[in-house]
Amino acid sequence: MSRLTPLPIDQHEALAERFAFFEQTLGFVPNSLLTMQRKPKLVDAFIQFSAAVYDPDGEVDLGFKRLVAHVASSAAGCQYCKAHTAVSAKRHGIPVEKLEDVWNYRESPHYSEAERVALDFAL
Repeated sequence: MSRLTPLPIDQHEALAERFAFFEQTLGFVPNSLLTMQRKPKLVDAFIQFSAAVYDPDGEVDLGFKRLVAHVASSAAGCQYCKAHTAVSAKRHGIPVEKLEDVWNYRESPHYSEAERVALDFAL
């Protein structure tokens, strides 16, 4: 149970556009952001950081970025992040079979050598 209750999504009108980014990419606004909005500048900075990491004009596929985040979250033991990144990876085109085989990536035919290197790094 969290120590702080997430605030309503419409608590700060100025954050509506920022929250739309997460609704678009994840399908929802994470409770962590709804809780963080007690400090709106913190939400703004976090969202700018996330937008830079998940820039669709980047060289790495958006779905694969989220798959790497899923592996890193799992390795760190963060069940909260693990759930979000798995959902997001699927939403961004990672096939279910590939996601289900992620812990066998070193031998799996679903993964390229470059992807194996990235997932090794995530661990």
